[in-house]
Amino acid sequence: MSLFRLTLRNVLHRRFLSLLTVCAVAVTVAFIVLLTLSRESVEQGAKKGYGPFDLVLGAAGSETQLVLNTFYHIGAPTGNIPLAVLDQARQDQSVAEAYAMTTGDNYKGFPIVGLESGYFYTRYGDTRLQEGSMYAHTGETIVGSYVAKSLGLKIGDTFSGAHGLVQEEAHGEEHVEEQDDEDGEDHAHGSFRYTVTGILPELHTPDDRAVFTTVDYAWAVHGLAPEDREITAVLVKPASLLGAHDLRQELDGSNGVQAAYTSKAVSDVLNAVDQGSRLLSMLTAICVLLAGISILLSLIAAAGERTKDVGLLRLLGKSRAYVWLTLTCEGLLVTATGLIAGLLLGHLGAFLLKDALFAQAGIQIQPYHWTQEHWLIAIGAITIGLLSSLGPAFRMYRMHPLALFKS
Repeated sequence: MSLFRLTLRNVLHRRFLSLLTVCAVAVTVAFIVLLTLSRESVEQGAKKGYGPFDLVLGAAGSETQLVLNTFYHIGAPTGNIPLAVLDQARQDQSVAEAYAMTTGDNYKGFPIVGLESGYFYTRYGDTRLQEGSMYAHTGETIVGSYVAKSLGLKIGDTFSGAHGLVQEEAHGEEHVEEQDDEDGEDHAHGSFRYTVTGILPELHTPDDRAVFTTVDYAWAVHGLAPEDREITAVLVKPASLLGAHDLRQELDGSNGVQAAYTSKAVSDVLNAVDQGSRLLSMLTAICVLLAGISILLSLIAAAGERTKDVGLLRLLGKSRAYVWLTLTCEGLLVTATGLIAGLLLGHLGAFLLKDALFAQAGIQIQPYHWTQEHWLIAIGAITIGLLSSLGPAFRMYRMHPLALFKS
């Protein structure tokens, strides 16, 4: 009988204990894989979330809140700023491009963002729409690919927005945050109709889950006079880093306006994520330790059950190295099975969570992506399986054949 067939027979002979060991390894590996994919997706999504716009102007408040709302469409805006801030930014020679943004409304939970169309060409280059054409008049919209897919929107569809932020509750009803319940406000939003003129291609950024329209949509909905018109933010692409610094020094803190470095705010978010990752890393280390102990206990039990079988193999002329290999290979086979199952489970979990993660945070997890850390996970799992096998295998290796029968 070959070594592999003997090892496989021994594993199947102790199905229940072997299955528990495989499950322990699989769950640990799946958890590590899912954590790795999520962390990489967060980092990649954060880095490309704001494109070339290194500076954002908005109402005074939290810089992180301003950046997350402006570029990632998360949370509420910090407030509004005078329209004159846009003109001031564009007149500055250190500014390459500046675009106004208005926000605060939603359609079925997806943010409606008023944004000058030049933003898309500056950020994504000559990106063609998946269908239709860019908005040009008040009330015309283009929708992100995820929005179109989720809501089944097509060119020519019309809809009405709602004021505030919407979150879907577990029972399926919509809960509106910061919703103005006055009849006049509700009527204004309900009577203003949007028309879908275009659908964006998959950009793999938070823009996939937003509805975009002209900046003046908010003014039209609320019937604001020219002197009362405000904007939510100004997205600035500086001509140089020094220019960004000078503009920030000039505008930050004046007339209730703050100028935030986008990269700094995103870095603060990533630092908070890293702190959470450290806690998860500690939990992962505990899981790895428990998986290693599980393999060790399984092989100790196997060695105890097969004492006479090993003695018979020795009397039949099998070497000590062969005896050592039978138990070592058993540990490696169980570990490898758990490793493969864990890799599959981890990627399956990423696939099942990708839509929920993207809908909530605009983070695009890649469930089919293979990273360098996958190789480290595989090597680490096999190493732990090997180390856990050495003790029981070495114990059987040292014993004399006749002593094995007396055990």
